[in-house]
Amino acid sequence: MTDLTLRELAALAAVAEHRSFRAAAAAIGASPSSLSHRVAAMERQLGVRLFNRTTRSVALTEAGEHFLARVMPATREIADAVETVNRFRDTPAGLLRLNTSEEAAARMLPLILDFMTRYPDMRVDLVAEGRMIDIVASGFDAGFRAADTVPEDMVAIPLGEEEGWAVVATPAYFQTHGLPRVPADLLRHDCIRARLPSGTIYRWEFAPRGGEEIRIDVPGRLTLGSHTLCLNAARAGAGIAYVSLRDVAADLAEGRLARALADWTPPSPGLALYYPRQRLPSAGLKAFIDHAKAWRSAGRGYA
Repeated sequence: MTDLTLRELAALAAVAEHRSFRAAAAAIGASPSSLSHRVAAMERQLGVRLFNRTTRSVALTEAGEHFLARVMPATREIADAVETVNRFRDTPAGLLRLNTSEEAAARMLPLILDFMTRYPDMRVDLVAEGRMIDIVASGFDAGFRAADTVPEDMVAIPLGEEEGWAVVATPAYFQTHGLPRVPADLLRHDCIRARLPSGTIYRWEFAPRGGEEIRIDVPGRLTLGSHTLCLNAARAGAGIAYVSLRDVAADLAEGRLARALADWTPPSPGLALYYPRQRLPSAGLKAFIDHAKAWRSAGRGYA
């Protein structure tokens, strides 16, 4: 009789879902090469090919479709049974998979480390990427994003204060090129443009107090793919950048950068923890949600 573990069956399901060893490996926290070897070993155990592989795609064979159709419902039942038992433990155990952006990952790390200290039997896999993904389809338990970008079908728990934004450049740049007084003045400046993970260029957002929001596709010779790079370019005198006020507080205080259009840059919602509304949280996720709420109530915020 062939013995396959739940972990091996989950690996098969991930490859079938993502139709890619690379994407499936990222979803389950393995390397593409090791996952490929594991699937090949399972096929040898079963004596049948489960996937057709080409250089561009991976697809289930007819045998693979029939096999997974039979075993996956039972696998989910077993996983649910294990999770039910886990709820009776004094402390939860298992793996918590979280998705966020690169900038938010650094800010959320203190919360995550504090959670792991409180619950030593919990493991956390934090995946940082720029693009917004479907956390359910990609196998994540929860995510961190700006509160105003969380999908409507998710439960969102705000974790901190509002985020401020700032239009900044070096004092030398403003001395040479002049200080913009209204957002339209930026059309005559050399701005450092930011490319979003989707590939589109970010349009700078402005709003006078109590006024209607304005979005401007600013001009500029330099386009960069991350917030950090835009900030570093501004520090180097490359032009005007639109960045997080939190990240430039020290630069402004020490005179390395100067700020413009302060009355036109309104705050935006801060980061939020979000998770699927329709799914009963696992014991580990419930503990993390409660821990995050207590963290927020204590006023600890994030980095």
